[in-house]
Amino acid sequence: MSGPTTNGHPAAPGPGDGTRAVRAGLPEPVKHEPTLPGPVFAAHFHLSGDPTGPYTYGRDENPTWTLLERAIGELEAPGQDGVETLVFASGMAAISAVLFSQLGSGDVAVLPDDGYQALPLARAQLEAFGIEVRTAPTGGDAQLDVLDGANLLWIETPSNPGLDVCDIRRLVAEAHARGARVAVDNTLATPLGQRPLELGADFTVASGTKQLTGHGDLLLGYVAGRDGRAMAAVRRWRKITGAIPGPMEAWLAHRSLATLQLRVERQNATALVLAGALRQRPEVTGLRYPGLAGDPSYPVASRQMRGYGCVVSFTLPTRAHAERFLDALRLVDDATSFGGVRSTAERRGRWGGDAVPEGFIRLSVGAEDAEDLVADVLHALDVSAD
Repeated sequence: MSGPTTNGHPAAPGPGDGTRAVRAGLPEPVKHEPTLPGPVFAAHFHLSGDPTGPYTYGRDENPTWTLLERAIGELEAPGQDGVETLVFASGMAAISAVLFSQLGSGDVAVLPDDGYQALPLARAQLEAFGIEVRTAPTGGDAQLDVLDGANLLWIETPSNPGLDVCDIRRLVAEAHARGARVAVDNTLATPLGQRPLELGADFTVASGTKQLTGHGDLLLGYVAGRDGRAMAAVRRWRKITGAIPGPMEAWLAHRSLATLQLRVERQNATALVLAGALRQRPEVTGLRYPGLAGDPSYPVASRQMRGYGCVVSFTLPTRAHAERFLDALRLVDDATSFGGVRSTAERRGRWGGDAVPEGFIRLSVGAEDAEDLVADVLHALDVSAD
C-alpha cells in the first residue's frame, strides 16, 4: 500500500504520513507495558564483564534516545536501509556536530550567507580552526559559484528567515562531482515536507525544537545520514562534547511526533491562506511563502517539497510600524521561535544578525482556526497603520 501524493509527489512506499508519524519508533507490543515506554533516567547501567551491548554509559546511549532516533529515521528516510539518526541537545548541537566532525584544518566549507542566525558564530569558530569558509545566498543556487575545492556544502532550504529555496538535487549532484559532502538543514520543512536524503544529500540536520515537536517546550536537534563512517564521526563528536538530550526531552519529542502530520497539515494550509491575505495589503512588501504561486521560490519548491512550512515573512514600512503591528496582535505571541501550535511572530531586526529591513516580520502560523488567525493579523495591520 502506498500513501497519498503530496504536492504532486508520490508518497514513500508503505503507510501514509499520518500513519507513519503515529507509529514511528514504537517498540513491539509487550503485554501490560505502555505503548511508548517512559523516559529512562540512567547515568550508568549494569555492566558486568566486557563493555559490550547497546547501553554502557548515559553519555553514549539511552533507550529513550534509541526509540526517538528510530522514529525520526523512519520519517526522514522511509523505506531506506542503512540510515542512522543521532539526537542532540539542540539544533545548534546537531549543526556543530556535522561541521566540526567532517572538517579539519585546511578544508573548505560552503555555507549560506542568509541562513540561521547562529551560523556566523559557527563560521568564526571554523575559521579559528584553520578551515576556509565561503558563503553565498540560498536563492538561485548561488552556492554553486563558490563550490570548487570544497569539502562540505551546507544547504539551508527554505532559508531562515528569508524563505529562499535552492535546488537540492542540483547542488548535491554538483557537490558530489567535485568531491564534497552535502548537509541540508531541514528544520523549516520537516521530514514530512522535504526529505533531503531522498534527494541525494549525505546528511539531513534539523532543530527538533521547532515544528517537529511543535509545543515550544523543549530543545532538541538531530542528524541523519547513511554513510557509516561519516556518522561514526558525528557520534564521536557527540561523545566528546556531551551535547546529549535529556531523557525527558527525548520522550516528550517522541510523544509529540504522533501529531506531527496533523499539525503540519493544519499549519501549512493556514500559512498559505494567510500569505494570500497578506498579498492583498498595500503596506506589506517583500512577502515570502514558498507555497504561494508567484513567490520566487515556488517553481523549485513545488518540485522538491511535499509541504511548504508554517512560516510566512514580510516587511512593513518602518520599525515603528512593525512594533505597533506586533503589539496589536491578540492570537500571535511575540516570541523568537517558530513551528509551535500557538502562532508567533517577531521583528527579526531586533537581534541584529539577519540582513533584513527594520520592519521585517517572521510569522509562524500555529494551529488556530485559519479564519480567526487571518482576522487577527488583518485587524493588527489596520490598527497599526500610520
